[in-house]
Amino acid sequence: MNDAWEGLPAWSPDGTRIAFTSDRDGDWDIYTMQPDGTDVRQLTANDGMDYGPAWSPDGTRIAFTSERDGVPWGIYTMRPDGTDVRQLMTSGRTGSDPAWSP
Repeated sequence: MNDAWEGLPAWSPDGTRIAFTSDRDGDWDIYTMQPDGTDVRQLTANDGMDYGPAWSPDGTRIAFTSERDGVPWGIYTMRPDGTDVRQLMTSGRTGSDPAWSP
């Protein structure tokens, strides 16, 4: 039995991947999978909580909230393979889920 919490799904714009938050590795991280649940890929792995993925309208970036690097509730983006992580801002609020404007 898997006791992990998984949620906050976000479909990629082309419908081929779903990004989601999970604590399956004992820490909150961002993963992607195919719509049928196969090909699960872990995109983040650090001591801080990563959650709330949101795909950019063109599908080239995923925004998310993180507590990494001692930054409380920072907003970051990364490529869909988990590389090129960039900090955009510190939101200063609990539970800030990023969203893209079209």
